[in-house]
Amino acid sequence: MNNTELLKESRNLLLGLHKSLVDFERSIYEGMHGTQTGGQFLNVLLEDADFAWLRKFSTLIVDIDEMFAQKDGFADDSVEAHLTKLRELIGMTNTDEEFIAKYQGALQQDMDAAAKQGELRSLLSQPPAIAGG
Repeated sequence: MNNTELLKESRNLLLGLHKSLVDFERSIYEGMHGTQTGGQFLNVLLEDADFAWLRKFSTLIVDIDEMFAQKDGFADDSVEAHLTKLRELIGMTNTDEEFIAKYQGALQQDMDAAAKQGELRSLLSQPPAIAGG
């Protein structure tokens, strides 16, 4: 699998992981604050500091999507840079302690998220392909 294919597949798995994490956090939030509409919970996700850690996932997904949507194409080094960011995010390296604590806590409590994270880690553990490969 070349790096572009790896990034596309990883992005799709990241999206599923992000959804699992959001669903998990929503269930906890609604348990404390009552049922929220989709719009209400979206505002919470965007504005509440307790959910800032999830924005690392959504921001990376958007960055990857924007790279693939470029009309003039994208460079191999952009693909490699995004793969590095994905590996760092999933591996919980180069990030803050609050992110690590919340991410690890969610993975320990939500089996769906843990399974998706494991699948993504396995995919990303493949050695990087040669540029252009």
